[in-house]
Parts: sequence; C-alpha cells; structure tokens
Amino acid sequence: MRKIFNSKRGFTLIEMLVYMGLLSILLVVMVDLFAASLDAQLESQSTSSVDRDGQFLISRLSYDINRAQSIISPVLGSQSTSLQLSIDGVNYTYMLNNSNLQLTNNNGTDNLNSFDSTISNVSFQTLGNTNGKHSVRILYTVTSKTTRVSGPETKNFQTTMGLR
Repeated sequence: MRKIFNSKRGFTLIEMLVYMGLLSILLVVMVDLFAASLDAQLESQSTSSVDRDGQFLISRLSYDINRAQSIISPVLGSQSTSLQLSIDGVNYTYMLNNSNLQLTNNNGTDNLNSFDSTISNVSFQTLGNTNGKHSVRILYTVTSKTTRVSGPETKNFQTTMGLR
C-alpha cells in the first residue's frame, strides 16, 4: 500500500506572531542604538568645535600680541570690545561682528572662528604700568552651533598676554 502524505509546508499563525515579535524587539533595540550613537556624535562635534575654536583664538591672539610693538586700543587701564595692535607699522584690529571674532589688517577682514561656533562676551583690557611693557587680559565665550539634546556647548576663555 502506498501512503500519500499531504504535506503543506508553511508557517502557523503562532510562528508568525513569534517571529514578528522578535523582529519588532530587534528593530526597537537597533533604532535606540542608532539614536544613541547620533547623540554621542553631536556631543563630540559640539565639544570639539568649541575647544578647537577657543584654542585657535588664544593661539592667534598670542602670536599677534607677541609680535606687536604697541597696543593702540584699549588704552592703559581701560576695557573694550575691540583690540587694536601695531605690528611692523600695520594696524591689526580684533573685534566682534555678528557673533564672529574678526581680524582686520591691510590684507582685509577675516573671521577667526569657524562656522560651527559663535563668539560672545568679548572683552579686552590693557594692563601694566606707564613705563613698562603692557599686557592684555582677554575674555570671550565660545558657543557651538551644533544642536544637542542637552543644549549648546558653551565655554568661557580667559587669558592674559604681554608684549615682548
């Protein structure tokens, strides 16, 4: 006798529900990991841009102040939102314009911070005595433009540099 097996291969409703449940859990975990990695990347980008721009501004100001023969503005003892130096007969002016720290000299005007950040609370104060070499106290705030969950990254910078 010959037996005929009537086998229909397929999935039962229970098997489909189990597979769909496991797939849903896997997708939720993967989306959560992806979102967490994007948040970490934004945190890193904003911190990096603030630190990079803050350190560049300190380096650039230090370079020019060390080369300067005199501080034209602000005058001794006063405070200003701009700094003007005389370097080899050329005036170098640092000033805030539309949240950018700009350097103006005989070569034109350049933004010193990157497009990733804004500068605020800029203050220059000339220190020293009337017969000695002057120093400049510099304060500024760098804020990242990168939008993070916890808000923008902000860092205050303060330093004092002297003429040589």
